[in-house]
Amino acid sequence: MKMAAPLLQFGCTLMCPHSGQVQVIPSQTQVLLSGQAALLAADTFLVVGCPFSVGPKYQPCVTVMWSAPATQVKIAGQAPLLQSSIGLCKSGEGIPQGTVIMTGVQTKVMAQ
Repeated sequence: MKMAAPLLQFGCTLMCPHSGQVQVIPSQTQVLLSGQAALLAADTFLVVGCPFSVGPKYQPCVTVMWSAPATQVKIAGQAPLLQSSIGLCKSGEGIPQGTVIMTGVQTKVMAQ
């Protein structure tokens, strides 16, 4: 059985593995966690300021694709993200470049 984990909220710190900042555009604002919108797998996640290069080619992380969202609860018909969810950072060419690093996640509301 899957263990419960804290739900992610707008305002938690999300970074790519190269220290680029993940900016979130929440798709819902009705369900709040610590006064901030709960984040959904369907939200828009953009990475800014990633310095990653492959040799001379600048290859920054630009987006995040999420897997393993909550399965036991829905918000606005969508799966919310958990601290245990996996955010895969991708380049503009869709190349996987590592997973999201997260801090500052609220710990009062948990789900599976």
